[in-house]
Amino acid sequence: MTTTSPLTAIVHGTVVPVAGPPLEDGTVLIENGRILAVGADVSVPDGARIVDATGKWVLPGFIEAHGHVGIHEEANGPAGNDTNEMTNPNTAGVRAIDAIDIDDEGFRDALSGGITSIVVKPGSGNVIGGQTVAIKTWGGRTIDEQVISDSVSVKSALGENPKRVYGEKKQTPSTRLGVALVLREAFVAAQDYRAARDHAAAESKPFTRDLAKETLVRVLDGELAWDQHTHRHDDIATALRLADEFGYRLVINHGTDGHKLADVLAERDVPVIYGPMFTSRSKVELRDRGIPNLVAMAAAGVRVAITTDAPVVPINFLVHQASFAVKEGLPRETALEAITTNPASFLRLDDRVGALVEGLDADVVIWSGDPLDVNSRAEVVFIDGAEVYRWENGHGAVVERSSRFSSGPVTSEPAEGRL
Repeated sequence: MTTTSPLTAIVHGTVVPVAGPPLEDGTVLIENGRILAVGADVSVPDGARIVDATGKWVLPGFIEAHGHVGIHEEANGPAGNDTNEMTNPNTAGVRAIDAIDIDDEGFRDALSGGITSIVVKPGSGNVIGGQTVAIKTWGGRTIDEQVISDSVSVKSALGENPKRVYGEKKQTPSTRLGVALVLREAFVAAQDYRAARDHAAAESKPFTRDLAKETLVRVLDGELAWDQHTHRHDDIATALRLADEFGYRLVINHGTDGHKLADVLAERDVPVIYGPMFTSRSKVELRDRGIPNLVAMAAAGVRVAITTDAPVVPINFLVHQASFAVKEGLPRETALEAITTNPASFLRLDDRVGALVEGLDADVVIWSGDPLDVNSRAEVVFIDGAEVYRWENGHGAVVERSSRFSSGPVTSEPAEGRL
């Protein structure tokens, strides 16, 4: 590992910023972990590290908008599964970041699939599962060094999962009625808590804090999105009803039957994180699962993202789900937006990631060809301007983790020239 020039120029590739039109012979200039310039006529300063991407495609790192990587570790069985704290239907106070193992193999798989950001979420066993976190897929020696934002959203679940979990315990909720009741009671309690807290502050009186209610107040105040796990159309209708009652910023997760309410979702500008697509119809909620449902929602004007729900589907298959959606009629531009700019926008990460735009983080992936072609592969991955993954000699390799608190940018230093 060596300290290198803070300037890197990726040149002569087909650059697809996603936020703008493709450039046939484009340049991406990186400085100190950020994108300095993108264009066809970018001047490359002397001394910059040159990466020749002739014949390659250059795109922003993809975003997995709904994953459990690190908290539902692969190949570790029950010992590696910290997805659900299923001891209370309302665990709004828990945080996904506290359970992430950065050595989960899913992070290496993510790099091989060109994914540089993940929003890691608690599972759907509880009505209110807890706080999510947006992280980079590689970088530091602790997860704290990979955080993009710890103020993204709260995960919640409607439908079969929470009613099954707590029905088996013979406690509320055991029905959809009970699930909605838990949510209403939680938000009413949060409203009362906020009023009491604000009154105590105005009177300079002591106040006992409650972590779950504090979190829900942040949802009510619009600071955190409400990531609503829901499959069936009737559950989506309940999600919309509850959002109307309490005024929070709703994001539908999964949205299997979303096509049945596509016009409503579009009119209300409620985005949908759709998927996973490569699964069996393992429960009644998935009876109508199908990739054309995503296509129909997008055609109706719904802003969509695509998820693998990793490790439900291997995270490196994110781009393949986008490819299959194109096969079913999703416009190519929309498919790429669904794994870049769209999730960045509706999860409010677009000031950092999601596009090749001046000022954003230098999360850049060089592909052997069109990434929507199943034969293409991610050949080089940069996160924050540092090369973290490279496909070479028939296999992929990641660089050693290093502290972001070190004195300067650290990266591997392969030979310059053609990839």
